[in-house]
Formats: sequence, C-alpha cells, structure tokens
Amino acid sequence: MRHHTPRTGACPARSGTLAHDLGWAADLRFAVHCSVVLLVLLLGVDGAAGRLTWPRVLLWSGLAALLCAVLVPPRVRAGAGWLSCRALLRERTVRTDRLVSVCWPDGIAQRVVFRDADGCRVEVDPEVFLANPALWHRVDTDARGSARRGTLRCGVTALRRLSERVDSRHALRVFTLSGLE
Repeated sequence: MRHHTPRTGACPARSGTLAHDLGWAADLRFAVHCSVVLLVLLLGVDGAAGRLTWPRVLLWSGLAALLCAVLVPPRVRAGAGWLSCRALLRERTVRTDRLVSVCWPDGIAQRVVFRDADGCRVEVDPEVFLANPALWHRVDTDARGSARRGTLRCGVTALRRLSERVDSRHALRVFTLSGLE
C-alpha cells in the first residue's frame, strides 16, 4: 500500500522492515468487548423493566458504538523513512527521515508530536513506543539521521528522553524474563 503525503504528493517507500504496535489488536478487542458488554447491560436492564422498544434499542446501540469509537486506539506503524498513525477516520503520515521537530510536552495526556519538512504532523502516545521497542528503534534510527543531516532543529532532547525510557523499560523486561532482577 502506498500513501501520499498531503503537501508534496511524495510517496514514502513502504518496503523493507515494518514495525507496528503489537498490542493494537488486543486493545481493539478490549474496545469492542466493552461496548458489547455495555449494550447487553443496557438492553438487559430495559428488557427487565419492560421498557425495551426499537427506538431504545437504536439509542443504546448508538451509545455502544460511540463508546467503541472512543476506545479504539490509533494504529501506529513505521517503516524506513515514515511513521503513520491511523485513527478511526483518518491516517496521518510523517517522513521520519525529514523530521524538523519532535515535541514531548508534559501534561496529563502526553503525546509525542513529530513534524516533518513537508508540514505533516503525527501524534503518538509514548506508551506505544515503550511497549514496542522495535517500533521505537525504527523511528529513532530515522530521527537520528534527520539530526545528523541538520533538518531536526527542535526535539533532540525529547528524543533522548524517550530513548532512555524505552531502553530502561526494555532492559528491565529482559532482566525480569531472564530471572536476573
């Protein structure tokens, strides 16, 4: 599959090593299960009260669908020179080999914001990178290349902070699995 970046129409190559969020499918199943449980509970309560009608079935179904839409996580994938984040209605792609900034603002809803030279922007939850070291390695390799070429003008510190957190969590996981805690 080829994807055109919005500003230039250039197609980043989608071959080579691809990395993706390994927990995405489980998170999607969780979102669907939560919405189904909510629908069953609402229909059960209405049925037990004797108030179940077709308009109420449609209302509860719409509410369950809305919950599912809110809970479905974005799908994050990366390859040589690109990072994409596909939400429910839209996919955003950034050229990681042409990054100009990486921001990781402090706050409650933390997101790492990547911007490329074409003006494209992708926001990713840092937990996705922490849980998927291969995905982070793919993005970090290209980001370091952008820094060496001088296109990455802002965000080297944010990249270093995130890299240290990913390395530390991955090392802890390796020690735990090998019994060397």
